[in-house]
Amino acid sequence: MLNSLGLPKRPADTKVIVAMSGGVDSSVVAGLLAREGYDVVGITLQLYDHGAATHRKGACCAGQDIHDARRVAERLGIAHYVLDYEERFRHAVIDTFVDTYVAGKTPVPCASCNQTVKFADLLETARELGADLLATGHYVATREVGGRRALFTPADVERDQSYFLFGTTEAQLDLLRFPLGGMEKAEVRRIARELGLIVADKADSQDICFVPTGRYAEMIERLRPDAVEPGEIVHLDGRVLGRHDGVLHYTVGQRRGIGVALGEPLYVIHIDAAQRRVVVGPRDALATRRLTLTGLNWLGDGPVAALPPDGIDLFARVRSTRAPQPARLVVSDEGVFVDLAGEETGVAPGQACVLYEAVGPGARVLGGGWIDAASQGLEAEAALRRLAARPAEAALA
Repeated sequence: MLNSLGLPKRPADTKVIVAMSGGVDSSVVAGLLAREGYDVVGITLQLYDHGAATHRKGACCAGQDIHDARRVAERLGIAHYVLDYEERFRHAVIDTFVDTYVAGKTPVPCASCNQTVKFADLLETARELGADLLATGHYVATREVGGRRALFTPADVERDQSYFLFGTTEAQLDLLRFPLGGMEKAEVRRIARELGLIVADKADSQDICFVPTGRYAEMIERLRPDAVEPGEIVHLDGRVLGRHDGVLHYTVGQRRGIGVALGEPLYVIHIDAAQRRVVVGPRDALATRRLTLTGLNWLGDGPVAALPPDGIDLFARVRSTRAPQPARLVVSDEGVFVDLAGEETGVAPGQACVLYEAVGPGARVLGGGWIDAASQGLEAEAALRRLAARPAEAALA
């Protein structure tokens, strides 16, 4: 007979490590499992210590959050440990974040953190501690499909975190559990109050939690001052409109804060980090129908090499704030491509493209990859090729 976590053991004989960030979600996971009688051990990761960021509303895994996690563990009567992962987090997440922006791309640090620190390093730590499973407070779900666990969107689609977990491997899913996958956020907070947890009304954590004051450019300039160089702001038609103080201040699709005025709305169309050039133009030049992916993590049935050569129909999500739309995945010797049925605008290289079998609660996650390139319309692509062939600063010489 299986227990509630799908193992053929009594809860008391099942050791579960709960990743406790100090927030309400992971605290409730620990509380629910402890109440069911599981052998629960809470682990909190010390990931960074960046002054203001450790006290900023919406931070996690530092400062007050570690204190909150410890108090929750005391309330629940479970063992609790704080592990220093700062060096690993700096190399795997912060350095990658900085490198990506300096290269003119837009990173997804939460996905990088899950893919490396939380679901690789922490899982290894859980194994070393003799744990059967690792549980987290993410809003996703898993269940058995064809003899292995598959990943699904949660019941509360407003809280869906599957976009940030696309890189979770099949082997990791076997050892992971997400007890909140079938709950609404309001229910989670109600349970927190019922358990008497001090974090019942605590604000949710936010993206880029490690950035002091939330201004990422300042942090990048401090860490890599030699990588921040000025350059041109150029219109898609070739006109040099002005200068910028570093490509890291821009992202594809950006409308505000570009720093030039032309009497018409301008958007960042492309960032050429090699030539320190920011290309701007009209919104319609952002239209994208084909994406090129790298680092594909496939969670569908069978090996990715067995997919039909003409691809498969599915749904693709190009940003965490956008809904998945119909698309076709094509994997060939030339690369991994996602052809969108409709147009997307402002698709930024460096972001994730997550693939789904369907849309809505309980939709299976088929995996995803990192966006390496986003093909724009023929006219925009031709204009970008012309600009790429023109040496930087030529119009200012």
